[in-house]
Amino acid sequence: MNLQRHARAAAAALTALAAAWAIPAAQAAGYPEKPISLIVPFPAGSGTDAVGRIFANELSQRLGQQIVVENKPGANATIAANYVARAKPDGYTLFVTTNTSHSAAPFLMKNVPYDPVKDFTPIARGGNLPFILVVNPKLPYKTVAELIAAAKAKPGKITYASGNSTGIVAGATLARRAGVDILHVPYKGTPQAVTDVIGGQVDFMFTDLASGLPFVQSGQLRALAVSTANRSAIVPDLPSMKEAGVADFDLNSWNGFFGPAGLPPEVVTRVNTAINQIVTDPAIKKKLADLGFDAFSGTPQDFGTFVAGERDLWGKLIRDADIQPQ
Repeated sequence: MNLQRHARAAAAALTALAAAWAIPAAQAAGYPEKPISLIVPFPAGSGTDAVGRIFANELSQRLGQQIVVENKPGANATIAANYVARAKPDGYTLFVTTNTSHSAAPFLMKNVPYDPVKDFTPIARGGNLPFILVVNPKLPYKTVAELIAAAKAKPGKITYASGNSTGIVAGATLARRAGVDILHVPYKGTPQAVTDVIGGQVDFMFTDLASGLPFVQSGQLRALAVSTANRSAIVPDLPSMKEAGVADFDLNSWNGFFGPAGLPPEVVTRVNTAINQIVTDPAIKKKLADLGFDAFSGTPQDFGTFVAGERDLWGKLIRDADIQPQ
């Protein structure tokens, strides 16, 4: 009798355990059943915000639910990243972010409250946000060489703004590679930084194309170069930093989608499939390119491998630029 009771108890336990395992899968099978929050770690008007809103609109159509964009800027994108890392892994809190939160922040800050690999589920790459070096057009600098010459003539007097990690690292890398002393002026986000370069409060900055290109086209900013080793197909007339005379300068900002750690595989597959459909739609790809965004994607596994590698790369870039964590 004891053996029979034990057998019945074991069978009941296994049945309960199987039912518990089935709950997340059943929930994911009907996903999404309510609106989804898409967290953006930068202010409204930033490049990531503009791109994120296009993706949100397209995801809403493909997933059949409203996507609500929530901006949570500050602290090198770590406020938003920590919020997502602590969210329930049910697919209703998603994160569109860049190298700032996942590649650079761990090396720019002494205390980052999350692990960029362990605390997130990679869903899909979104693409790249190329950066350009821009100056106020009232300034006499028409080339990077002229800007560097001015910085050498006036040590500590030429200022550069930043609204994200790429801007911080690009400015510091330029100072290191060119052997100049330039003054860093940090901002909470790119829109405020761009505004002050246009207004003449700051001399120059590295900004993403999505944020800077409209002002270049309107004549409010002058673009001197792209931040990569090669020219960009989006702005083919701009020289690369290498062509502009700065060796070993190659910085690009990536964009991608995450959820909290433990996101059900069915949710990851559903969202990844939708994102791949978006970036291969010619009309949407052109719309994003007009913003200065190079859209492409791939598998969650490829994205996870890429993120792990980018953390090492940005750590080296920050150390090489002699940036001390704050």
